[in-house]
Amino acid sequence: MTVQELTDALRSTVLRYSPGERIPSSRELVERYRVSPVSVSRAIRELVAEGVVVSRPGAGVFRAEPRPGPAARGDFSWQEVALSAEAGAPPARVVDASGVLAALALAPPEVVDLNSGYPHASLLPERALAGALARAARRPGAWGRPPLEGLPELRGWFAREVGGGVTAAEVLITAGGQSALTCALRSLAPPGAPVLVESPTYPGLLAIARAAGLRPVPVPVDADGVIPERLAEAFAVSGARLFVCQPLFQNPTGTVLPAGRRRAVLAAAKRAGAFVVEDDFARLLAHPGAGELPTPLVADDPDGTVVHVRSLTKAASPSLRVGALVARGPALARLRSVQAVDSFFVPRPLQEAALELVTSADWPRHLRALARELADRQQLFAAALARRAPALLPPLLPRGGFHLWLPLPAQLDPAAFTAAALRHGVALSPGRNYFTAEPAPRTRVSLAAAETRAQLATAVDRLAAALESLDRPAS
Repeated sequence: MTVQELTDALRSTVLRYSPGERIPSSRELVERYRVSPVSVSRAIRELVAEGVVVSRPGAGVFRAEPRPGPAARGDFSWQEVALSAEAGAPPARVVDASGVLAALALAPPEVVDLNSGYPHASLLPERALAGALARAARRPGAWGRPPLEGLPELRGWFAREVGGGVTAAEVLITAGGQSALTCALRSLAPPGAPVLVESPTYPGLLAIARAAGLRPVPVPVDADGVIPERLAEAFAVSGARLFVCQPLFQNPTGTVLPAGRRRAVLAAAKRAGAFVVEDDFARLLAHPGAGELPTPLVADDPDGTVVHVRSLTKAASPSLRVGALVARGPALARLRSVQAVDSFFVPRPLQEAALELVTSADWPRHLRALARELADRQQLFAAALARRAPALLPPLLPRGGFHLWLPLPAQLDPAAFTAAALRHGVALSPGRNYFTAEPAPRTRVSLAAAETRAQLATAVDRLAAALESLDRPAS
């Protein structure tokens, strides 16, 4: 008898007892059903979790009291009117977090996760984080209120990392990259304004823009990143005063903006009198063979055109929500005010722990190990695709990050492929989430979310099977 069969049998038996009545002991159940004590223990735990029985140590197991019926459901229909009645003139805010929620969804154990935006726990420096948190807790004043702008030492560390003459006074500590982007868009563009975005782009950015009442305007991206001529046209046609981009290992394409285009992007923004928000999310995720990385755009911008965003979260832990905004001039004061209104400040213990982590000897060792693992995973996955599903092999293998932007056969419905992949046990990130409107025969995979490299090889086999299932005619 399996544990599940034993649980079902016990449930039927227990339901014949009166509430509060003691059921037979574990020894009696072992003899009655001819099963092991471990099986009985597991079955009892399942029934306790279901609320069928209660266990009282030293007394035994008893039929649980009936649960109260569900509370009367309220009438929420009035909220449909209230939430749709935006104050002021259109355009109304569109609070659509579907792309973000999809990236944050946890895959079932039997599914290989190629969707998550965060590395698996096995790739993160959990021991170093625990040590940093313990040391931070012992710092004098660790539980006191920090400066609104952030701890001076942490601001100084970020300033040195960015380079280009950035000073600690030009850094504002934020609760991760998403919070930094939200603060930047709300600070630099009024509701109803257009905001230029790369196409494709990070779904979380589109969600931020729409929730703030902004209008995302797409600017095409090719193999070298955003196209400067199209950017200049978009500034002229839309009247936008804000462009958000990821010049290094762009999500989802993995492109790196070359020097000539970097200069052209800054020139186009300056002609338009516009800000550039530089989301430098992947700088800590460069692969060993990436070579010297281009400096951040903000390092080449003395005039305050660029507002720089970076975070420790991807490389350290989803729960180490510590990032930074870098800005110059009146924009910094605006950013500081908006963040203070939204959240006052980033909790000091978290800032202290981040400072302990990034200044420890563990941090560079972890970054080197993470870089090697990400590069090895990419090579393994690409080689497996070339063997089993060459139609999905992307033309670009980025030198950093952990995403691949897979092409799909032209005749293939992207939504159907995502669904087929899930049926075969692989969770993907649908390409449509990365565009403002236009359809995309693409899908993004995350090579860091899987627990092992073996799972990545399994995922490719399953993706090949999913493709084959869609090629077969319906019977």
